[in-house]
Amino acid sequence: MNRFAQLFRIDNCVMGVAGLLIGAFIAVGVSIASYWLELLIASGIVFTFIAAGNSLNDYMDREVDRRAHPERPIPSGRLSEMAALRISSVLFAVSLGLSLFLDFLSVLIVTSAIAVMVLYELRLKREGLSGNLSIASLTGALFLLGGAVVDGIEMTVAVAAMAFLATLGREIVKDIEDMGADFDRRTLPKRIGARRAGLVGSAAFVIAVGTSFQPFLMGFFGLGYLPIVLVADGIFIYCSIVHFRNPRKGQRWAKIGMVVALIAFLVGAIQ
Repeated sequence: MNRFAQLFRIDNCVMGVAGLLIGAFIAVGVSIASYWLELLIASGIVFTFIAAGNSLNDYMDREVDRRAHPERPIPSGRLSEMAALRISSVLFAVSLGLSLFLDFLSVLIVTSAIAVMVLYELRLKREGLSGNLSIASLTGALFLLGGAVVDGIEMTVAVAAMAFLATLGREIVKDIEDMGADFDRRTLPKRIGARRAGLVGSAAFVIAVGTSFQPFLMGFFGLGYLPIVLVADGIFIYCSIVHFRNPRKGQRWAKIGMVVALIAFLVGAIQ
């Protein structure tokens, strides 16, 4: 694989752009085409932001990757450590610079996301819950940015909240599953025990269910949204229970639940 494509994790970058476009579509529906320039700029922001974050991750984890991922650009010798750091810095700067062509709210979201990403890599990912919250907030921010660039951020608050909570629950469950391997992280399960941490994860899934009714109650979406989102809600409730005996299964179903929830929001936006 090309060293830069591997460094950037191109597939993650493309998925991030897709999430942005989904957020924009949820906000304005078929009118999305009217905002093609803003979305083109925002897509560049998301792509370079994710590429920058992954480059910084490879720099920060270079010693671990020598053992765990020797095929990556830095441990394989195809890219120097300082080159990865410089690339990350330039890409973060490009992401921030592109945001200046958008409205103030979009600039605020991008600036906050960059700060969270840098703090996560420098410190928070080793701190357990704060790291979980960081990843969850970045996931939610993606949908908020999609809404902001098309002047419809209020339409994406619910999906951003669901994404935040579902991701938070999944990250906590993942930490429970990885308790034996996380020797260098102060995860929530290590601090308060697997069962108590599991209850926190379950609470996140259940609260996510509560947020799902907001678009319908506010009159944003019609009745067609409800049957599909209720399926997603059922999956999240199942996740809140099953992960206690099978964390891996809980993680997998959390992903499925989020996909079903996104379908519900897309259907709601079309109506």
